[in-house]
Amino acid sequence: MTALRIALAQYPIERVAGVEGFAKKLRGLAAEAAAMGAQWLVLPEYAATEVAGSLVSAPDVMAECEAAIAHASVLLDIMRNVAQEFKLWLLGGSLLIRENNKTYNRAPLIAADGRVAFQDKRMRTRFEREEMQLAEGNNPSVFLTPWGIIGIAVCYDVEFPQLVRTQTEKGAWLVLVPTCTETPRGFNRVRLSARARALENQCYVAIAPTVGDAPWSAVLDCNRGYAAAFGPVDTGFPEDGLLSRGAMDEPGLVFVTLDPERLRLAREGGAVSNYADWPPQPPPAPLITLV
Repeated sequence: MTALRIALAQYPIERVAGVEGFAKKLRGLAAEAAAMGAQWLVLPEYAATEVAGSLVSAPDVMAECEAAIAHASVLLDIMRNVAQEFKLWLLGGSLLIRENNKTYNRAPLIAADGRVAFQDKRMRTRFEREEMQLAEGNNPSVFLTPWGIIGIAVCYDVEFPQLVRTQTEKGAWLVLVPTCTETPRGFNRVRLSARARALENQCYVAIAPTVGDAPWSAVLDCNRGYAAAFGPVDTGFPEDGLLSRGAMDEPGLVFVTLDPERLRLAREGGAVSNYADWPPQPPPAPLITLV
């Protein structure tokens, strides 16, 4: 496997002029990513949902969701066209897709030739369950690419160790995390979880967030965070595992080159062997009474 250069978007939520405005914005990001030598561009969760801002008359969660659902196929076509035009692999954040009368938050992974695969968001936040009325997604998959096997954990999913563990056990050396968080606490939950998943699996984990305020949207009203890439906290890596990060809440792209060979060396010769030493599923903890 060869090294992979990725561009992580700190994506500003804006009231774009419908799908045409989103297409123009995405083309600009893709052009910048390609010019800087990136082979992948990673958008955050719900990035494309900003199109709903020009399609509803006032902030309204369900109206915005319905608008995004109605334009999901057009948005996916835009993403496919951009990936092909700039010869990039594109993780298109996530799309709201209705299937069998249920709505899923679904991340599209688009190859440079336009082929598409999807990863559902498995776990839903309280807002997604109760306000957006989203359905629970399928279990995690892994994706075979020219750079080896890669996993996707959509935002809240990265906060559950076993979900990411199933991906690394299937060979994923990199887990991409498109995310959308409205508070510093929410962002830090994702950030700290991503760092923990990289440590305990001795893999790379990279996050890409939405940023900025959008008072015209009930779904995307506040957005906090920065893009970052993490690796093991061990031999051959920074002492805190941080490989690259952007500035808090600032729009732009964060670039990082990830080499799977560094992971192999850390797993085989590091001070610890977190990946290999992962314990089997333990039985329920016994209660020891001291009173």
